[in-house]
Amino acid sequence: MRASPWLPVLLLLALAAYLLPDLRLPQPRVTVTPEPQPQVQRPALPNDLPAATRTLFEKARPATVRVETVNTERNTGGIGTGFFISAGGQVLTAYHVVSGGQLFQVSTLSGRTYPAQVVAFDASADVALLQVRARSSFPHLNLTSRAPRVGETVLAIGNSGGDFLQPRRGQLLRLNAEAGRADFPQGTLEMNAPLAPGDSGGPIIDGNGQAIGVISYISLDGSGQKRRSYAVPVVEGNDLLAALRSGQKRDVPVVGLIFDAIHSDQTNPPGAIVSEVARRSPAERAGLRGSTFDETGALSGLGDVILRVNGERTRNADEVITAIRRAKIGDSVTLTYLRGGQERQAKITLVPRASVPDLQE
Repeated sequence: MRASPWLPVLLLLALAAYLLPDLRLPQPRVTVTPEPQPQVQRPALPNDLPAATRTLFEKARPATVRVETVNTERNTGGIGTGFFISAGGQVLTAYHVVSGGQLFQVSTLSGRTYPAQVVAFDASADVALLQVRARSSFPHLNLTSRAPRVGETVLAIGNSGGDFLQPRRGQLLRLNAEAGRADFPQGTLEMNAPLAPGDSGGPIIDGNGQAIGVISYISLDGSGQKRRSYAVPVVEGNDLLAALRSGQKRDVPVVGLIFDAIHSDQTNPPGAIVSEVARRSPAERAGLRGSTFDETGALSGLGDVILRVNGERTRNADEVITAIRRAKIGDSVTLTYLRGGQERQAKITLVPRASVPDLQE
């Protein structure tokens, strides 16, 4: 998602990560005092948009949808955004919107709700393709066939802040942006559109009314005041779209570890602290342990600290994920970790991320 990772901007980015709200109660534990809350620019209402942009929004809005995901095992759910790319009901969205769910539905501007299923995805690129189950013809967006241009005005449509398919306008700031994290998509479009949780998976639309990207994540600076938004570029006929339309499911290898970026400076030697071990994962079967917390939710003990992957030194979570993703699903890796001041090793076979439902990397 490499410069020095887990800087404050990436810590905040992880807290805002991927823009998908978790609707479960209670909320995840917070073990440190958060940074000041950002003074986020309120997205423009349709009537506040310039005339040309408002016309563009009104034309594109019927082709966008709200995506609702339910994890039946955890009894949790989330809301994201997507958009039709064919009259036959194909919907593009962000993979992280749907990766933890088993049941999916999309709601359209017309007020109709349809069941959907995930038919293809690329976990590394954070893009998924849904198929709506309905005998209907849907309005859809065409994908761009040209390269986007820095400085051009772009329009996003999303569902953040309790809105339903509302506009977010901004400028394209940079192409081929690197996330600075191995578990975030690389080579994205950077914008200053005021995006927030719930917008993930929505379209980024150029002045011609064509989709140029799929909203993926946001970042905040260390003060929590400066926000940037990122989208995975999509181009008609490129390898990514061709793979999705052919039904390919491109997953990433995992062991089932959830890392702690907040307390990374509390280990000597430095390493990747395991905050939690996903249930029914290879890491759980290998006996790795996460951090412990007291009844107030405060950290009471650090988990295992990953020091090396296949003998390669790993000083933080980003380096661990990078090393694991250089291997393939089905390969075995040897993790060297620190527990109670003693080094231990575990040989673990990598599995697809989709096979570990509780993994929230």
